[in-house]
Amino acid sequence: MAGVLVSGFFCAAMAHAIGGTDAAFVAKTVGPDPFPFLYLGAKHMVTGYDHLLFLVGVIFFLYRFKDIALYVTMFSIGHSITLLAGVLFKLHVDAHLVDAVIGFSVLYKAFDNLGGVKTVFGVQPDNRPIVLGFGLVHGFGLATKLQALNLNPHGLITNLISFNVGVEIGQIIALSLILMSMTVWRKTPLFDRTAAGANVLIMVAGSVFMIHQLAGYFLGAV
Repeated sequence: MAGVLVSGFFCAAMAHAIGGTDAAFVAKTVGPDPFPFLYLGAKHMVTGYDHLLFLVGVIFFLYRFKDIALYVTMFSIGHSITLLAGVLFKLHVDAHLVDAVIGFSVLYKAFDNLGGVKTVFGVQPDNRPIVLGFGLVHGFGLATKLQALNLNPHGLITNLISFNVGVEIGQIIALSLILMSMTVWRKTPLFDRTAAGANVLIMVAGSVFMIHQLAGYFLGAV
């Protein structure tokens, strides 16, 4: 599990845009082609370190399956809404700014896990609407990656839905592996000694990603 967090630390500074052969395939797609878009959605989520680090923060101290399912569902509802609406209704938001807020969401959740939010504000907020809200932002992040590819309008709805379903499949696969690792980790005495440090690492990763994106935005505006 520590290896996952360290990998996330080094990779979180880079946006995971759709590029290379994947971008070329999408650019020339005309009409509905659900299975490739299903694959692209799953691949994008599995390699989306910012999304996964946020989810790790969300489930870090959740032990009951129904709680994990609730929060992951809130996140999924949020990102599904803005992924679909962002592309279909051409809701353009600067990708750097969206990704900066995504980085902040990673930082925030780890800070909350360390008790920082309650210490600063004197009250522990209800994380359900917060996770939903950040899910909406993460969905815009996914939408900006697709908008940059100028998708062909023919078959767009089918392809978008397929991509979104792929995102959910990728999320389930990644979370299953993460939960298995965390379950083993939690059963060892090492967990109590390293949980705070792991959340500090997640905070740093979120900060690096956020600063990287803000720098890209301001330097690009010069």
